[in-house]
Amino acid sequence: MIEHLSTESRPLGKSGILVSPIAWGMWRLRGDDVAGARALIEAALDSGITLFDTADIYGFDGTGGFGDAEAALGHVLGEAPELRARMVVATKGGIIPGVPYDSSPAYLERALDASLRRLGVEQVDLWQVHRPDLLAHPQELAATLEKMIASGKTRAIGVSNFTPAQVAALESFLSIPLVSTQPEFSPLHTDPLWDGTLDLAMARDHAVLAWSPLGGGRLGQDGPVAALLAEKGAHYGVSVAAATYAWLMAHPARVIPIVGSQRVERIREARDAFKVEWTRAEWYAVLQASMGKKLP
Repeated sequence: MIEHLSTESRPLGKSGILVSPIAWGMWRLRGDDVAGARALIEAALDSGITLFDTADIYGFDGTGGFGDAEAALGHVLGEAPELRARMVVATKGGIIPGVPYDSSPAYLERALDASLRRLGVEQVDLWQVHRPDLLAHPQELAATLEKMIASGKTRAIGVSNFTPAQVAALESFLSIPLVSTQPEFSPLHTDPLWDGTLDLAMARDHAVLAWSPLGGGRLGQDGPVAALLAEKGAHYGVSVAAATYAWLMAHPARVIPIVGSQRVERIREARDAFKVEWTRAEWYAVLQASMGKKLP
């Protein structure tokens, strides 16, 4: 049996910040329904989730509304400021529709300031570069991130969608810890298991925040992977989603799945992941079903 999952908070890398083993993501959050957004946030908090993941691009619909998700969270915090003390707020920047990426010092500094204004706070707990800008030298990016920490506008810095080589290059110029990496990771997208992302995270003590842990909803469809996860969920009386979160969290990198649902009941059911235990044989069976072949 793989080690039983713990509901206890764990360190966010070397930041000194404690976070929940599961996060809630706000990439679909938008609009002026403050009461609805607050209900979702409170459902997450009541479920033991303390890590809240957003980004300046979240909520963008292609016609405007850049920053909508952050603004929605800001409206909730403006109405209920007492919630802020219970939350670890993480946001990201560096994507510009039509560019598409800019990690120049001038842009990232403006992006962070704009995020703080939308959120209505003076500091976020974690700020991440959303995607690598291939035209930004890692030394220059490192200097920008260190300046963000020195300014007090963020407590910790991380990256999203960076390759292990890009992470290593950036870290070679940093004098402060890089505390997180945010890859796409699900039973249907297992690249982080093979490309060195999780290995480097364990070696460098990076928190791994897994986006799209349910494969963009594809795990709700028919297929060998979905069948195994459904069978496991049924055994414990939990949803396929909960069984999937448990599968990701069973990895020794202590992966933190980001729940993307915008429905209260789906957010609450995430805590059922802690009821599920995977044997090695069962865990590898899901991986091999995803691969479509047996491991040697």
